[in-house]
Amino acid sequence: MLAIKEITIRYGPCEVVQNVSFELAAGEIIALLGPNGAGKTTLIKALNRSVAPAIGEVLMDGQPLDSYSRREIAKRIAVVAQENETKFPVTVRDFVLAGRFANGSGFGWESAEDLAAAETALSECELKGFEARLMNELSGGERQRVVLARALATGAKILLLDEPTANLDLSHQASIFRLVREKCRNGGYSAVVITHDLNLASSFADLIMLFDKGRIFAIGTAAEVLKRESIKEVFDVDVLLDANPADGNVRVTTIF
Repeated sequence: MLAIKEITIRYGPCEVVQNVSFELAAGEIIALLGPNGAGKTTLIKALNRSVAPAIGEVLMDGQPLDSYSRREIAKRIAVVAQENETKFPVTVRDFVLAGRFANGSGFGWESAEDLAAAETALSECELKGFEARLMNELSGGERQRVVLARALATGAKILLLDEPTANLDLSHQASIFRLVREKCRNGGYSAVVITHDLNLASSFADLIMLFDKGRIFAIGTAAEVLKRESIKEVFDVDVLLDANPADGNVRVTTIF
């Protein structure tokens, strides 16, 4: 679906992403891990052309991403950014329906298909009953679920999720990750997910990309990437590793 070819991204003279290459295949989930300031969000922005690489290119289905119009990209790639610009008095239903703009819709002109997509997304994100609530009346976790619902309502098959479970309680964290995994396993979706929770990443992701100082430090399965020495070098913290008794995946415990 997406192929990233040796991209470098600069903010002025500073290279915040340096010579990064990887591929996102259909049905695949890549968890993007790394310390604050590593360049993870900037990398995500390059994957939907919000930021242009200085060097290299991003391909979607074999074609350069910059050969697509903004509308075409929006129909194919949906983004859940870190919470921002969501504390204004618009209803939850209208906010989710706004995700259908790339399909040619607008406020007051929603088709039956648009309404059905919005209702399905609201249900999937456990937001039934919230439709008439105003965004500025919601908690941070509730707003985050609405932002994800809008992304799903677009119908885009590539999801770029920047800390999608920020502000969510444990129950909703689990339900959101289960939903993303179900979409990728059975719905033809693919996802790149930024998270700080190494154990959640170990349990739900097909591949883990450990990112540090604008570069890929390691990429592979959880067992290949989540090594004690790697975590120490990237996060500057000592950990213990064992197998999660629930699913057998790598479990990380911080040593305080």
